[in-house]
Parts: sequence; C-alpha cells; structure tokens
Amino acid sequence: MSGGALTLEGVGKRYGVVRALKPLDLVVQPGTLVTLLGPSGCGKTTLLRLVAGLETATEGRILLGGQDVTQLAAGERNVSMVFQSYALFPHLNVLDNVAYGLVSSGVKRAEARLRAEATLGTVGLAGYGARLPSELSGGQQQRVAVARALVLEPELLLFDEPLSNLDTRLRRSMREEIRALQQRLGLTVLYVTHDQAEAMAISDRIVVLRDGAIAQAGTPRELYEQPASVFVAGFMGEANAVRARVLAVAAGQAEVALGALRLTLPARGCGPGEADLVVRPEAIRLGGAEPATVTRATYMGSHAEYVLATAHGPLLAMLPGGGEPHAAGSAVGFDIDPAGAVLIGQEKEEER
Repeated sequence: MSGGALTLEGVGKRYGVVRALKPLDLVVQPGTLVTLLGPSGCGKTTLLRLVAGLETATEGRILLGGQDVTQLAAGERNVSMVFQSYALFPHLNVLDNVAYGLVSSGVKRAEARLRAEATLGTVGLAGYGARLPSELSGGQQQRVAVARALVLEPELLLFDEPLSNLDTRLRRSMREEIRALQQRLGLTVLYVTHDQAEAMAISDRIVVLRDGAIAQAGTPRELYEQPASVFVAGFMGEANAVRARVLAVAAGQAEVALGALRLTLPARGCGPGEADLVVRPEAIRLGGAEPATVTRATYMGSHAEYVLATAHGPLLAMLPGGGEPHAAGSAVGFDIDPAGAVLIGQEKEEER
C-alpha cells in the first residue's frame, strides 16, 4: 500500500458572507504525514472535510494523485477518513465493521472478510474479529477505525482529532502506533489536531492555521525553533514573548538588549529598534544579571516551573531536574540562553 500526492491550489470556502477558509495552497507529498494544527475555528476541520468531499470548495482545485477531484463526491474519491468518534457500528462485530466499506462498494462478502482479517492483523488486532466494539478498550476501538479506513487501500488517509477521546497515556501510545503504521505502509496522511505535542510527535510537516489562513508551514523543528510570528511560537509550545531592543545589526547578527542582558541573535530581517523576542521557558536560567521575583514555584518531578515577575512582564522558566529550589517571593536574577531565543520582526507578526 502506498499513498498519492495531495495538492491544493487556491482552495477556499465560504458559507454565505462568512469566509471559513481563505484561498490557500498546500502540497502533501506521497508517503508523508502532514498535520493541520491550530485553535478551534481556524479552519483545519473545514479543510479536511473539503479534501474528503464532505464539503464543496467555493474556489480553487483539489488534486489527488494528479487527478482533479474538486467536484467528485466523497464516495468517488480514493480517500478514507478516521473520525474523532470512531463511528463504529455497535451491532456489528469487529470483522464486519472493518469489512463494511468493502461490502458496500460491491466486494463479495467472503473476499471482504479475508481482506478485513488481514488488515486487523496489520493494526495488531488479529483474533479480535468476533468481538463487538463494546467489548474493546478505547485504544482498540481506535485501531478498528483505522483498520476500517486502511482496508479500502486509499490514496489518502484523513484523521480528524482521532485521539482526543483517549487518556494521556493511551494517547501517547496510539500516536506512536499511527506514526509507525504510516511509515511502514508508506501512507499519505493529512491529520488534524489542536495538540501541539501530538503534532510534533508524528508529523513530517506541520501547517499552523489561523483565521482560515496558513500562518506558517514547516517541519516540527523549524516551527519550534524559527517561528514566523508570536502566534506560531505560542502555539508550538510554551513561549515567553517580550519586547526587546535591537541595538545594531551586522552580518546578519543582531545585538539585542533586554534590560541588563545582551544577546547576539540571528537578525531575521530585524533592523535597529524595537522587536518581539520569543524566549522558550527552558532557555531562562536563574542566577543571572536581570532582576526578577518568583511569584509561583511548582515542582513537576522531571523539572521545576517558576513564574517570574520582571520589568518585561511575567516570564515562565523551566529548570530540568528541578534545580535549586526557590520559594515564592524569592528575589532572583535570570539570564537567557541564546539558543532558546528568537527575534520576530513586527511586520511579520502583523501579517495575516
């Protein structure tokens, strides 16, 4: 089994006067997993439904494997979708749930059941065919939903918030299984989630959506380490955003002042003057030259979290291993590791 390329050319969606999705371009290469990430209402589920054929695009073209499928109904596209609710038939056993799509499309029942049994083996559920969905755990039901989609051998597999109903430990296990399955079978996957950790764990590329438009697209590392805006930085994990001053720029490097601190960072198009500075919590080190007061201290086992009151606003600091404990009300100094800080020009943040 292998997937086909998905290409969106100027695809947009309106509901009357409301624009749910601004015209956008996107390419999902064959055999890759691309995640649509963003807050509620940003357009990610709308985009997924357009690709699935459950909604009709107001403008633009959708191509799958080079074929224009924009006007094709959902059943005419070689696409399968795994829903948040799993949508299993409670009165059918697992094997018949998986075989249902094949039987509905005209495949003989005996052949459909053989293919369904093989696919259950692929997702680690060999021998579970006679059980009812109610006799399975949440994670097992999710794997049945994946098997039901896989058995149709789609060019493109769509996931709509598939792990949101699972507990934290099971969610971690299932995302690893989905990623391993996608890589082993060479599937092309478009995956929707609002969970940043989930997106980073499974994706080849992440597309961050905001207000129906693409805010930034790239690899998980690119989006985390080189966000194009404060919004993207905040959506790709914890981030402190402060206003700093660029003192000078030379050879692409900026000398940045934040109170008593001086940092040398890639300029990223910034010139002298004010700019947004994004600092990851793990890059804040206690014991530096810039004054602060601990307003909250939380021991998290693997690390300690401190909220600091500073002249630049509240800052979140994370110290691996817990570090030296500091009680709320303690006066501390802090410094910033340049590796965890990035400049963002004001003009980039204003792009929408």
